[in-house]
Amino acid sequence: MTVAPESLESLKDWIGQRESSVDHVTIPFVHRLAATLDRDDPMPKVGDVLPYGWHLLLFPRVARHSQLGPDGHPARGDFLPPVPLPRRMFAGRRITFHDSLRVGDEVRRDASIKDVVIKQGRSGQMVFVTVRVDLSTSRGLSLTEEHDVAYRADPVPGTPPPPPQAAPGTAVWKNTLTPDTVMLFRMSALCFNGHRIHTDHPYVTQVEGYPDLVVPGSLHTILMFELARTQAPTPPRYKSIAWRNVRPLFVNRPLTTCGEPAADGKSAKLWVVDNTGALSLSATAAFL
Repeated sequence: MTVAPESLESLKDWIGQRESSVDHVTIPFVHRLAATLDRDDPMPKVGDVLPYGWHLLLFPRVARHSQLGPDGHPARGDFLPPVPLPRRMFAGRRITFHDSLRVGDEVRRDASIKDVVIKQGRSGQMVFVTVRVDLSTSRGLSLTEEHDVAYRADPVPGTPPPPPQAAPGTAVWKNTLTPDTVMLFRMSALCFNGHRIHTDHPYVTQVEGYPDLVVPGSLHTILMFELARTQAPTPPRYKSIAWRNVRPLFVNRPLTTCGEPAADGKSAKLWVVDNTGALSLSATAAFL
């Protein structure tokens, strides 16, 4: 499909749109996520520091069932602009950390549409929406984030996939895991994520054209954070991190999280590759 350029340009009217909401870091939330990651952690208690990256499962988009689109996502046009392109995905994030989140915290999220960029990619029209997010607790600002949501047209039949990208470094830290359908379901449930590409095999293969169920981006992103937490000599304290998603991962295929820390321990390259060694996610982190 091709959308009239003036229709896409009108999406820039959404720049400046704002919304605020509140969520809580609860004991059941932390306990269930630890179990999904197969961690043998003690039962969390109020005041425990939330591990880095786990905040990504807070603030799921909640919509009535009748307000969902055909892909299982909430219909467009509430906060995010109603981009008339069929496919959407997270393209990347940039986070600056100011304070830890803790179990028991009430967390406020203030979000705004920072930019809408229209491009012509090799597969057709694309729209990138950049969202600015501040998370705060009673102690003050916890983190500042920008994330990019990418929208694109369905690929033209017969269009070859983009060539795989090489890993950005030499892995010093490494861990391999094979997500199965149960892990995908539990992660989607924790995120209140109805996107059918993660749980509906006929839909993802016949409508979206993927070879199998797609691993939620939140899962391999959290696994990236977990790699540094479990394999660094001491768990790092993050100053900032930025990453981009470059290739989907699929169920029942091994994925490997990798890290190359700097000699001074103040930064690291982090990445995720699929079962063929192709790059799926690439990040740079700065530590305190």
